[in-house]
Amino acid sequence: VHISDVIFRFSDGSFKRPDIAILCAMPTSKEGFQALEVVPEAVVEIISEGYEYKDLVLSPSFYLENGVKDVIVLDPKTKVVLHHRAAWENPKELESPVQLELLCGCECIV
Repeated sequence: VHISDVIFRFSDGSFKRPDIAILCAMPTSKEGFQALEVVPEAVVEIISEGYEYKDLVLSPSFYLENGVKDVIVLDPKTKVVLHHRAAWENPKELESPVQLELLCGCECIV
């Protein structure tokens, strides 16, 4: 399941809203404003003008440190895709469109 525009609360108490979150199942919704307290299997961040440092440097390390298995960052201007995993020293640099196999068993075309 992929969802967007949803806030997640991580175990350290911080809140993050990835551009796209990939989950194995649709989380149950609650009435009112509530952040989801599950860790996404993967997230996709799309680089926004003025937020390049956050999208390229801060977000991937934050997500990986908090249990997200795959972090994908897309630069829509250059079509460069950076695929991060905790086990990798450096992200894989690819070109969009690209089909990725995620650790959760899903495939994602970016």
